[in-house]
Formats: sequence, C-alpha cells, structure tokens
Amino acid sequence: MKYILFDFDGTLADSAQLYMNAWNLLAGRYNFKPVTKEDLVSTRNLTIPEKARQYDFPMHKLPVILPQIYRYFKEHVNDVKLFEGIKETLGKLAQNGYIIVIVSSNSKENIDLLLQQEQIGSVSQVMSSSRIFGKDAVIKKFMKIHNCAPHEMLYVGDEVRDIVACNKVSVPFMWVSWGLDGFELIEKEKPKYVAHTPEEIIDAILSNQP
Repeated sequence: MKYILFDFDGTLADSAQLYMNAWNLLAGRYNFKPVTKEDLVSTRNLTIPEKARQYDFPMHKLPVILPQIYRYFKEHVNDVKLFEGIKETLGKLAQNGYIIVIVSSNSKENIDLLLQQEQIGSVSQVMSSSRIFGKDAVIKKFMKIHNCAPHEMLYVGDEVRDIVACNKVSVPFMWVSWGLDGFELIEKEKPKYVAHTPEEIIDAILSNQP
C-alpha cells in the first residue's frame, strides 16, 4: 500500500455544523425542511435519497444547491476545524512513507484554504469531484495518472457513497465512525477496515505493512 486517499468533510474536517447552517439558510428559500443536530444522529443509517425524502428535498436541485453550500463553506471556513488527532495522523502516515491524497466533492479551493489554516503540510494532492456521486471517476483518473493498481491504495471515508465508489474500482475502503453515515448502512458494502479514532487509522495501516 502506497497511497492513502481521504475523504474530506466528516472524515478529516469537522464541518457538520457549518453544512447544517448552510442547509437551513437555504431551506426557507427553496422550501425544504431544516435539519437539527438530532436529525444528523437519527438519519445516520438512511441513504441519500431517503434523507432527501425526509426533508422534502428534490434531488434534481442538487446542482443548484451544492455550489451555494460550498460558497457558504468558503465564507465561513474559519469556523471549521480538523477532527482532533487528524493532523497528527496525517503527519505520521506521511513520515512512514505514505502519499496522502484528498478526494472530495467539496471544492479544491475550500480544502486548500482549510489545510493552509490548519498548517497541514503532509497532503500531497487534492482532487475534487464535480459530482456528488462521481468519486469513482476521480479515483480511476488518479490511478491512471500515477500508474497505480487498486491494491496500492486505501480510501478512508465516512459515507456509503464513498465505499460504493471504491467498490466500483476495486479500491479497499476504511470506514471512520465519527462521520455522517452509520455502520448499518456501510456494512452492506463490506469495508476492509473500521476505525473509531484517528489513532486506529494509523494502527490498521501500519499493522498491514509488508
């Protein structure tokens, strides 16, 4: 294993409150239901279409809503922090020779802003997917650019759409429990690893070194 690909929001960045604020700001304008902190817990094992129905949100409006949410993120990036222990985890993996890459549906500009804000120097590359369900295409592009095979990679993420994308391109997946989606949703897709703390990310990866 050479490349560790990380999702950003919910895996590295503790951005749930910011996204909730952005969503609720737009809810009144576009007539869908607002989200509460309790909702984030109670909907962890719902799919994206199921969540959309719960909030009266038409999925075809995603291309309209997402750019506004990411613009809100940029304007409020100072309110976002990395999860505790993530900076140290990234640094230790880089020190052990792993190449750290972020693959996210958030914008590269937003991710770079937060990495700069948090003084992260261990990330080699940031790749952004323009479509919320398009990460498999980005991962495939990464493999082509770097001429690497799926077994040389590990993707670390918190959402079912991440593991579905990885399964399409045969890249092993590690689920982190502190993010958006619950294990009931994830386990059906058979993650290779499960981590409940950033330290467990390191332990799982280093214990599988050849």
